[in-house]
Amino acid sequence: MEKFDKLTSVAAPLPLINVDTDMIIPARFLKTIKRTGLGSDLFSTLRFNEDGSDREDFVLNKPAYKDAEILVAGDNFGCGSSREHAPWALMDYGIKCVIAPSFADIFFNNSSKNGMLLIKLPQEQVDKLMQDADQGANSTFTVDLEAQEITGPDGEVIKFEVDAFKKHCLLNGLDDIGLTMQKDQKINDYEERQKAAQPW
Repeated sequence: MEKFDKLTSVAAPLPLINVDTDMIIPARFLKTIKRTGLGSDLFSTLRFNEDGSDREDFVLNKPAYKDAEILVAGDNFGCGSSREHAPWALMDYGIKCVIAPSFADIFFNNSSKNGMLLIKLPQEQVDKLMQDADQGANSTFTVDLEAQEITGPDGEVIKFEVDAFKKHCLLNGLDDIGLTMQKDQKINDYEERQKAAQPW
């Protein structure tokens, strides 16, 4: 898992509430257990017309936001089914941070375990950041996880809270496997003792 420390990027505004995981990545694309390749179908029903052409009015299809790595979203982002493909699709597209007033619990935990930072802020602060993100190519934010700060395009700094364990894992690029491998020597020592005690 890649480390997350500081991110500077254009932020894309998505002022929709209750964006569920089927909207993030529709069920018809859940035919893989790989974490790659899902970004092309991210927000498929919002991004594309029935003939596969881009919907020009969707934010990620606008030239200013094509390379956005930060998403400012509405309340209850990631609700619906618990599919882990939702954070996979966001990250495969290039989204590394989502800011919203609230997130569905399972999506929230899945995201941090896959290296994506989700930031919960009061509605009024999200509204301010949504306005900032609406400036197109000028909507550059810096998210500093170590300092727990978001700096907007006007220089205003907003502090955010983050769980200490999730922060540690993100800063050090540790998913569940990485956390286990930190105990590699103890695991090996235990297995050697077991072999010696029970050689059969």
